[in-house]
Amino acid sequence: MSGKPLDVNLRPLDNERLANLCGALDENLRQIETAFDVTIARRGERCRISGEPAGMKRAAAALQHFYEIAKQPISIDDIQLGLVEISNRGQTVLPGAGLLTRKSDLHGRTPHQVDYLRAIQEHDITFGTGPAGTGKTYLAVACAVDAFERDQVERIVLTRPAVEAGERLGFLPGDLAQKVDPYLRPLYDALYDLMGHDKVTRLFEKQNIEIAPLAYMRGRTLNHAFIILDEAQNTTPEQMKMFLTRIGIGAKAVVTGDVTQVDLPKGHKSGLVEARKILKDVRGIAFTEFDASDVVRHPLVARIVSAYERHAKTTPT
Repeated sequence: MSGKPLDVNLRPLDNERLANLCGALDENLRQIETAFDVTIARRGERCRISGEPAGMKRAAAALQHFYEIAKQPISIDDIQLGLVEISNRGQTVLPGAGLLTRKSDLHGRTPHQVDYLRAIQEHDITFGTGPAGTGKTYLAVACAVDAFERDQVERIVLTRPAVEAGERLGFLPGDLAQKVDPYLRPLYDALYDLMGHDKVTRLFEKQNIEIAPLAYMRGRTLNHAFIILDEAQNTTPEQMKMFLTRIGIGAKAVVTGDVTQVDLPKGHKSGLVEARKILKDVRGIAFTEFDASDVVRHPLVARIVSAYERHAKTTPT
């Protein structure tokens, strides 16, 4: 139920800061509206917020926060990351020690993200499951880069199942790298963002970084490596067991996936779903469950995820 509109006066009055706060064509205000499901009507430094009481309160806090830092233009990235942190105020979010990557301010922005980073640091195998946009893969790659930069591991191995092609890649054009690139592109993007294109290229040449489809992991033992299995919901139980038993001396593994987006053929069990049941009580393995509140993307993504979660709860299976 909508409450009485909330009025916010942005002081001290500064037209340049107001312009930076609002963004081009009021795009920043639209982001805040979307994030908290409110409507913002602005006249000069006065903003009237309409919507649910909780949403209005958070939107007011967002306006005050962004106005304080609006001495310079505010990018959409700044707005969206800031909205995530504002949404999680009132909960314990301790960023913890920084990771050695090109992103000096990289840290957990939600309680689940902080727990996830801590679990990776403290366990040899960590499972991170939840919807898209929660940082499962990106934070795992960041931890891998951090471990490599600190000489805790000798190489980084990133893998995922190429399920859309049935892992029979022969019919695709190009060499092996070109065949699997579409499936591994998110991992490349994270590496380039966290280490820089030139450094990643050099490490590929030295084989300090390896990216390969899951099918090519069979028969190997990976020592002193940081291994990430991405999109693990598309593994079969046999593939998951095969992957987990590749881990050698001095190795650390992170498994990520979204159990609501399984692309396996009908009738095939997900290795990720089964692994969570089988391994839940195994000492040395950690599990982190993300939800819509952890989404660090466009504010609308969190609302989309929430809508699907509500639908799943009310729809008979």
